[in-house]
Amino acid sequence: MAGFHVPGPLAGGLRVVPHPAVTLILEIGASASTVEDGAGRRCGGSLVAGPGFGSGGGVRAWGEHARCVQVRLSPLVAGTALGVCPADLADSPVSLDDVWGREAARVRERLGELPSWQDRFAFTDALLARRLQGRSPVDPAVAWAWKRIVAGRGTVRVDHLADELGWSRKRLWSRFRAGIGIPPKSAAKLVRFDHAVHCLVAGESPARVAADSGYHDQPHLHRDVMEFTGTTPVTVSGEPFLTVDERAWPGAGQPVRPRFAAPPYERVR
Repeated sequence: MAGFHVPGPLAGGLRVVPHPAVTLILEIGASASTVEDGAGRRCGGSLVAGPGFGSGGGVRAWGEHARCVQVRLSPLVAGTALGVCPADLADSPVSLDDVWGREAARVRERLGELPSWQDRFAFTDALLARRLQGRSPVDPAVAWAWKRIVAGRGTVRVDHLADELGWSRKRLWSRFRAGIGIPPKSAAKLVRFDHAVHCLVAGESPARVAADSGYHDQPHLHRDVMEFTGTTPVTVSGEPFLTVDERAWPGAGQPVRPRFAAPPYERVR
């Protein structure tokens, strides 16, 4: 969970880098931001997006005087907490108004009334915990497959997962996509990319990252990064969306002011 404050316009917009989580953006008070994909479709205000949101590099966030809380939810709990089928989030972000109805406006108003970021984080934690109570989780077999993919950093073969479950590949594909939002092969590719790109941001060379992350070679890594972000491994390591990511910058407890921000863009927590 993180809080973001954009006190001025985002020069050129903020490129969204894909992540293997369901992303929940909660706007605060009267602030306003917009997400636009490469096809010109726009989604404003609070929203929710599925794993891999931003793939292709064409998705950008725009805002001025905007404040929001961003939550990255495991696909194992996201559908339950949000009350939306993960498969419905696969193609584009969905307005939270369409998912939660009037509750989305009440949450936005309440976040605007709270005096501090810590209060907003506590409120969001309690909100999601309450929504999780008494609801059905993801199919245990699907959860097992997802955890295997994450633990293996995306290098686990999907046919091996199906064999271990005693399922056909078709059954695994269908059940996994319904529960997680994307097919298992796509999930593995996304998890592998996420691990690799954070290693790049941490300063490791593309050659070392390719060797350590399960890619055939450096050109293979290059193709994957281009597919997910529309840019090269060298360029992606400086993307602002990643430079405010605590996985890439451990211990970044103080507000961060990335190079792209003018006026500065602030990340809290």
